[in-house]
Amino acid sequence: MNLHLELKEKIEAAYGSGPLVSIALKQDALLIELDSGVFVELRYLNPQEYSIGWIWGEAEFRIDTAPLHPQLNTYPNHLHDDSGNILSDPLTSLANEPWDNVQILLDAIIRNPLMTDA
Repeated sequence: MNLHLELKEKIEAAYGSGPLVSIALKQDALLIELDSGVFVELRYLNPQEYSIGWIWGEAEFRIDTAPLHPQLNTYPNHLHDDSGNILSDPLTSLANEPWDNVQILLDAIIRNPLMTDA
């Protein structure tokens, strides 16, 4: 089964009766809208290569696994925050299954889209 399709089904089951407004499966991504006004773009090439970005108002964030910042203790995972900083990824891990990472991240975004409590 296509990983994005599998994640879409799990997201609908877990969040469909709550904060999920819409979810669309595109060729290489899932586009998610939450009732808080957060828009999430989820891209999984495979369990070790992913990018999850979200926008809330003017703030934009992204967690990805591009191997560009070896100085971070979560390398290759890293967070691009709304100020343009590159930080250690406080939520996802290559050791996790994709659904675990998605659920952890969506729960954090639902609690606080600006990641001030991550």
